[in-house]
Amino acid sequence: MVKIESPERPDPLRDWGQAAYRGHRLWWTSHARNKRCITLDLRSERGRELLLRMVESADVVIENFRPGTLERWNLGWEELSARNPRVILARVSGYGQTGPYAHKPGYASVAEALSGLRSINGYPGQAPPRQAVSLGDSLAGMFAAQGVLAALHHRHRTGEGQVVDVALTESCFALLESTVAEYDRLGRVRQPGGTRLDGIAPSNVYRTGDGRWLVVAANQDTVFRRLAIAMGTPELADDPRYATHVARGEHQDELDELVGKWVSERPAAEVAAILDAAGVVCGPISTAAELVTDPQLRARGMLVPHHDERVDDDVLGPGVVPVFSATPGRIRWAGPPRPGHHNDEVYGELGLTAADLDALASDHVI
Repeated sequence: MVKIESPERPDPLRDWGQAAYRGHRLWWTSHARNKRCITLDLRSERGRELLLRMVESADVVIENFRPGTLERWNLGWEELSARNPRVILARVSGYGQTGPYAHKPGYASVAEALSGLRSINGYPGQAPPRQAVSLGDSLAGMFAAQGVLAALHHRHRTGEGQVVDVALTESCFALLESTVAEYDRLGRVRQPGGTRLDGIAPSNVYRTGDGRWLVVAANQDTVFRRLAIAMGTPELADDPRYATHVARGEHQDELDELVGKWVSERPAAEVAAILDAAGVVCGPISTAAELVTDPQLRARGMLVPHHDERVDDDVLGPGVVPVFSATPGRIRWAGPPRPGHHNDEVYGELGLTAADLDALASDHVI
């Protein structure tokens, strides 16, 4: 993958993050890993031509400008597909390429809000909180990847490329399950449920005797029976108030109180050992401090050192998801340390010489 940055305005993600290590913030370390980074001024005629030359041999072009930006630079779908009819153009924007909001700038925070996703988060009567990560951006990236794979399949059958139009708002909206259907048919506006889902019980977070928070999810009939036996109260599984999924949802508060009391009387390790042995779904709420020692993540290769040249050190980051049996992913390098780090390599593949690159750099094209 080749990532293009403006020679005058590098990607701001290079400076993002909540804390600095040796003068550098660490989002870039993993977010830009395995990318070949080049600089190119897409507003200039020579920059435009260089991009089109790359498009001639490209499978996919991904952009996240406000709709209309590529067209102003004469780099829209018409120009790209004229150079390469097989190319796929994935366009990620706040609201999509069409519609009354298309022209508006969009951030993930607003997409999460407008989509309805934020409205069901948090606790009733309180300001709807956000996740401490940019959820909308990640969702849009995953939907874009899915769309590109589908477009590649179509191209394999027809030889034709196409545009994959992804909106941050729609990526968040797609997660709302039956929320719209419930309003459409029942007039019901789903509300935030705090740490649980209304009508799904028991499935909540419970505080253990040693102060840890543990998720216990036993809302399925068979799993609830296992939980009741593990708690030493097998009669609960046959109690009419708790015997079925619907009944447990109607008596959610009292059931949460029963499970919460049992959990609170034991340390987290003991609760987990009992429920694991019983086949009950449970797990702790982990922070980064617990994640880095988690044996499952380590066994699966999900905690991987990224050598970041900016800080001259290995920085632990997430592994490659999903895990492939025949073509396992690997971290070849962390985010390239400077804009244009791969200019010589990528432009060399187009046949440009060192003298060509010097001239382009002097004219601020790269």
